[in-house]
Amino acid sequence: MRRALTLLPLVLASVLAASASPALASSAKKEEKAPVTYFAFKPLTAVALRRDGRRGVLTLEAGIEAKDPKLMERAQQSEPRLRAAFAQVLMTYASGMRRGDPPDVDYLSREMQKTADKVLGKSGSRVLLGSALMN
Repeated sequence: MRRALTLLPLVLASVLAASASPALASSAKKEEKAPVTYFAFKPLTAVALRRDGRRGVLTLEAGIEAKDPKLMERAQQSEPRLRAAFAQVLMTYASGMRRGDPPDVDYLSREMQKTADKVLGKSGSRVLLGSALMN
């Protein structure tokens, strides 16, 4: 009798897990149908001069959005090349920044969009910028 009482929670847990798994499986199938249209890069950084003349770090968050699944797959496969190209654009921009000026996010967005189109081989993706921080 005592042994049956100790096994009762295990039996109940297995019954609940068995009955809940079809519901979880159907919700997982629904989630799999939604295609991925966006991915973010790790923050990009470049050295720039601060207002007081010391070196600072310009940090930029960026990501790629593509509605076309083939273009999105190509962008994900080209992530290292895109990251390197974006870092080059950011370093070039940061080296020419005037002391104390805030980062021009519109300019960076345009230049990174041109770079993304060049790396991916065609247009259709969008470069989305998060925050630009000068530390």
